[in-house]
Amino acid sequence: MTVTAFAPETEERFALARQVADAVLFEGYVLYPYRASAAKNRLRWQFGVLVPPGWGAECEEHDFQHTECLMEPKAGATLSVEVRFLHARRRTVQRARPDGGFDAVPELRLEDRVLMPWDEGGEERVEVVASVDELLGDGVTHPFRLPAREDIEPVVDEDGRAVGRLVRRCEEISGAVRLSARELDGPYRTVRLTAVIENTSDWTPPEGRGADREAALPRSLVATHLLMALSAGSFLSMTDPPEWAKGAVAACRNLHTWPVLAGEPGRADLVLSSPIILQDHPAIAPESPGALYDATEIDEILALRTAALTDEEKREARGTDERAAAVIDLADSMPPEVLERLHGAVRSLREVTGPGPAAPDGGFPDEHGVMRPDTPWWDPASEEGFDPARDRVVVDGRSVGQGSRVELHPGLRRTDAQDIFLRGRTAKVEAVLHDVDGGVHLAVTVEGDPGADVRREQGRFLYFQPDEVTPLEDDV
Repeated sequence: MTVTAFAPETEERFALARQVADAVLFEGYVLYPYRASAAKNRLRWQFGVLVPPGWGAECEEHDFQHTECLMEPKAGATLSVEVRFLHARRRTVQRARPDGGFDAVPELRLEDRVLMPWDEGGEERVEVVASVDELLGDGVTHPFRLPAREDIEPVVDEDGRAVGRLVRRCEEISGAVRLSARELDGPYRTVRLTAVIENTSDWTPPEGRGADREAALPRSLVATHLLMALSAGSFLSMTDPPEWAKGAVAACRNLHTWPVLAGEPGRADLVLSSPIILQDHPAIAPESPGALYDATEIDEILALRTAALTDEEKREARGTDERAAAVIDLADSMPPEVLERLHGAVRSLREVTGPGPAAPDGGFPDEHGVMRPDTPWWDPASEEGFDPARDRVVVDGRSVGQGSRVELHPGLRRTDAQDIFLRGRTAKVEAVLHDVDGGVHLAVTVEGDPGADVRREQGRFLYFQPDEVTPLEDDV
């Protein structure tokens, strides 16, 4: 692999952002209960999988990621890019025979762990440094190649006797990083940066096997994402851009990934483009004791449930993967004060000053001396006049209710990346809902969503206010 060394100050900025990037890299790497035999760990690698193009045509996964974002570089600025992904290592377990040979086995039981076949993930990085001037026009292309290799690790028992071995094999992967930039017209010097990561491996499935994800994974870039840093200048937020840049931001194309500002809050010289939707300046929870590889900010329940695993379950987890073994050891050794810190963490506080609201007329104090109204703030009987399946609301002069088709225009009062992805999509209204404060909400399912029937059956909808939709047709 060709690697271009970063300047020390760039490396320092990347080091801070990698704390979040590592969470992306290992998201779902191994799920509770951290055993290879667990059903949820049999389908691996859920995010950012770039498959060989010869196989991608047969599946719903992709062979590339396409990032576009805006930046305001200063004269002579340099762009540093780090592509990060996992390279699957297929591990087989072999038992030693008396004659010195080895046989592949489904498990090898030792005193402290149970070894089983498993796909490990090895971190890979591809680094590219180029001046912004080089990127203008055709840009630069940086190809890379990871050769196939095989490693053998002896396995010894508690007495030091060789009882087997682990054989790890990586398949060859090739890819390319394509970087280009174009200056935009406008009141300020603004450049649209395009970064494309491709899997260019020429592997195709053997004839007669059809679409085989298990065979494609060792030739895939897994959990692919990238970090980009400017030496001088700044990036613009894609979720909360300045007013003058909103049109240019809306014209950017981001396929299979989403860029956000990274690093310390208040700085805008670093971007993380990730297959997992994040907000600007994402950060790891400061009270988190370590990586649990399952999700974010549910450390308390994971730690408690991991500590409650049986000894046999822990033996298998320790034999599944080194990272799984570290999770077991972390849960077993976590002191009470660390566990207590995970419970009920407060993310932000605001100061409340001045007198509280005046007591309502006719109010009365409760047992704590707090004034309460003599009538309840919400009367359940008032719901009798509402029917979500029959109620309608007027939007742009048209009557909208269950069955109406609308076009979604979210984002009037919030800047959520999930909302941005739905902008311009068409949806079907499933219900008109009224809240206790008199607000009206439209429950919708997005047209073309393959899970729409399941959402409808479970009553799990997306919700928008009337001013966030445009009716597409009149209903009789």
